[in-house]
Amino acid sequence: MATASSLILVRNLTIRTSRLAVLGLTVAALAGAALALGPAIAGEGKGADDKKPATEAAKEAARKIDEIAEAGKLLQGPAGQPECVWTGRRIVGLLWRDDLDTAARHRDLYERFGCPAPHIQAAFRCVVKQGELDPKAPDSLNERVHACWVNPLLEPPAPAPAVAIDGAAPAPNPQ
Repeated sequence: MATASSLILVRNLTIRTSRLAVLGLTVAALAGAALALGPAIAGEGKGADDKKPATEAAKEAARKIDEIAEAGKLLQGPAGQPECVWTGRRIVGLLWRDDLDTAARHRDLYERFGCPAPHIQAAFRCVVKQGELDPKAPDSLNERVHACWVNPLLEPPAPAPAVAIDGAAPAPNPQ
């Protein structure tokens, strides 16, 4: 038979376990309520400002789709296919940013789509020939990659003529 002390011990353990179970359920219920009500509470003070980023994001998505469609119209062959344009432009951008490992993984995917590998080389050569990017223009890399993807033979812009301090043209360099 069970002794009185062992019965008291079992009763105390049962009470403690019950209290922990109730505490755990309470915490779980509060966490669930916080997750469910969090977005509703966070969205109370928002107004017309929310619509502006949404419309900008929609415009950006439409611009990207238009760029891919434009490339498809201008390029003949597989380099103009949407999957080749999208992955190829990403690869060229990754190469510019020196992310060679990610570029290699994307290149495997690019080749599985049956896209031409020499087009990546030509587009990257074009991007490099264009010179350094403007650090103040965040989309300058994407714009340059797109322009070079559509026309890999794009010539770099001519350098601006040097102007002397007094406003006169500089003297020719005798050699």
